[in-house]
Amino acid sequence: MKKAVKSQRPVNLDLRTIKLPITGVTSFLHRVSGIILFLGIGFMLYALSKSLGSEEGFADVKATLTSPLAKFVAWGLLSALLYHLVAGVRHLIMDMGIGETLEGGKLGSKIIIAVSAVLIVLAGVWIW
Repeated sequence: MKKAVKSQRPVNLDLRTIKLPITGVTSFLHRVSGIILFLGIGFMLYALSKSLGSEEGFADVKATLTSPLAKFVAWGLLSALLYHLVAGVRHLIMDMGIGETLEGGKLGSKIIIAVSAVLIVLAGVWIW
């Protein structure tokens, strides 16, 4: 039998103490925004189907979407879409060989956050 070798790697499972670099934060947010879009598309397709089904369905969806909660949810979905889009464009640019260095990755992450923040604020102004 082989003797078990104890790993010298540190184990830190306390998520509050993990310090991610900015590139890790943007990567994590890109994944989260994708999950939000995946889950939100079901609700949006249901609303689209109902609104196209009849005049009463359209009126119901229109009335629902004028509530503050629905506007907040729509803004959240639009925010996820905008962030995911900006981060996806960055990945396409990186596929062309631009910004693949550590410094380029950090700069790209800062640009993603800045551009996304501006677009999300503009989307909020447009929705409200």
